Amino acid sequence: MKKLTHEEISKNRSTLDSLHLVKKLPLYVMLDSIRSSYNVGSIFRTSDGAMIEKLYLCGYTPHPPKKEVLKTALGSQESVAWEYVKDAKEVIASLKQKGVKICALELTELSKKYYELAKIDFPLCLIVGNEITGVSQDLLDLCDCSIEIPQYGIKQSLNVAVAYGIAVFDLRRIFDAE
Repeated sequence: MKKLTHEEISKNRSTLDSLHLVKKLPLYVMLDSIRSSYNVGSIFRTSDGAMIEKLYLCGYTPHPPKKEVLKTALGSQESVAWEYVKDAKEVIASLKQKGVKICALELTELSKKYYELAKIDFPLCLIVGNEITGVSQDLLDLCDCSIEIPQYGIKQSLNVAVAYGIAVFDLRRIFDAE
């Protein structure tokens, strides 16, 4: 096994000019009132890796051109379609009109495991909430479902960017299967 060089990796990488040829995951992601610019930048990079449809930054979520977001996004704000919309409820209403299912990444009384979604659940909007308080009840009331990542230790949560990474790549696997 030989580690690939940066040049070898780059040969198979998409460019901004070729992104229109990449099959996007029909996943819209909403970040609602995320506090950390670094988490937002990390989520941009992960969104690029999974090639989601669009990222919505809502509430007081920091967004480009904030330097701390750009520092961890490493240019992915150019390859990921994104928009800042203060009111998350507006985004949800618009997506629902387009037939998009709304799903919170949150522990609820009805949440199912993140890997239990199916291809039929797409197109999907995944709501990721605040690092401390999670997805607000106001937004949960508008959701069609919620998914959770099982926790086996003493803590009952993960860093928001880590949780998003786990969920989004499994959603990519689910959608690409078959």
